[in-house]
Amino acid sequence: MRQTNSTTRRQIMTNAGKIALALTTASTGLLSTVAHGQGNAWPNRPLRIVVPFPAGSFTDIIARLLSDGFTKALGQTVIVENKPGANGLVGSGEVARSAPDGYTLLLTNSSSITINPQLYAKSPYKTADFTPITTVLKAPFILVVNPDWAQKNKIATLKDLIEFARANPGAISYGSSGPGNVAHLSYAMLSNRVKIETTHVPYKGASPAQMAVLSGEIQSAFDTWSALPYIQAGKLKALAVSSNQRMSQLPDVPTVEEAGVPDFNVTFWIGLMAPAGTPPQIVNRLFTLAQSILNDPKARTTLSSQGEITLLEPAAFAKSIDRDVLSWGAVIQRENLKLN
Repeated sequence: MRQTNSTTRRQIMTNAGKIALALTTASTGLLSTVAHGQGNAWPNRPLRIVVPFPAGSFTDIIARLLSDGFTKALGQTVIVENKPGANGLVGSGEVARSAPDGYTLLLTNSSSITINPQLYAKSPYKTADFTPITTVLKAPFILVVNPDWAQKNKIATLKDLIEFARANPGAISYGSSGPGNVAHLSYAMLSNRVKIETTHVPYKGASPAQMAVLSGEIQSAFDTWSALPYIQAGKLKALAVSSNQRMSQLPDVPTVEEAGVPDFNVTFWIGLMAPAGTPPQIVNRLFTLAQSILNDPKARTTLSSQGEITLLEPAAFAKSIDRDVLSWGAVIQRENLKLN
């Protein structure tokens, strides 16, 4: 009986030792897992927002608003990198190739995402290479002309512009921020619709194109809302707006449709993207933070001067992109447009 009790005690002690060892191992493993998780918690290093347009552009201004807000909210430095070139192909392509880890973001316009992959035969990326986070704003274009040139040639309306172009094939040069952007395609579409011959002059950004119209280097452009102060000062003449509704800031300027070109309705957006495959929890957190940052009164004042503030959630943004891809794909095919 004593031998049995002694054996039992030894077995209990042995089992207790095994249990203690197992608990110690499990505890060590748990601590290691927690420590590893903390070490990889997002974000644990600086982030970057790539802007595929020049410094000083409105897209760049929005990126810096987001950069400042993200830096404060995330406790990590968020830098803005301007990578202009080829109508956004250079910077957007770099983001498309980046790791989907939440450390590289893209702030760009609709041309880069919905048009470039369909228009450029050698586009380095596809629309599907990006995960939408949120739109920031959307806006129509304003069809502007140099006022001195317009006065000299008696052009007061879009109808006058069209009649002049028909009488003087190739005499009208229009600018944009590069081949294939929305402003370029909009003018090409207008020219094809009314059967006029115009010449596209690409620039390295919307601002240089605007300056070219102001100086008289070119005659016309589909410009952004940044043209409003120049229009109000008489330095640019507005003939029409590209959407199907008039702008409240320019109540006397008709839409292109009202000016005699049916079924013409063009707007563009600026939005925040990440590489495809970025974890949903990171995408959702960035969306929530962007909402908070861009709803700040000072930020809204800056944004509202350039368009309608539109903060679509990721799923709604994705659906909007799908619609735009179909719409612009039809335009590209109908207008027989293709670039190398």
